[in-house]
Amino acid sequence: MAGRERDLTAIAQAVADSPKRDNSVYHKAMSEARQAFEAAEAAIGGPVEVMTKTKLKRNGRYVVKWIFRPAE
Repeated sequence: MAGRERDLTAIAQAVADSPKRDNSVYHKAMSEARQAFEAAEAAIGGPVEVMTKTKLKRNGRYVVKWIFRPAE
């Protein structure tokens, strides 16, 4: 039992010592998405519905297309 506890402690320590993930690109994308919603609502003049289309291109880029329309 003590050996297992040492193993779990070692695993927890390894996780704690691992480098933190950089989420700055994710946060930037979410900020841009919020701004797109605000701009669409301002342009349409009220609440909007959104539809997305996604595509993984051959070069490895992931493309998301946002389509806004007035909410029904």
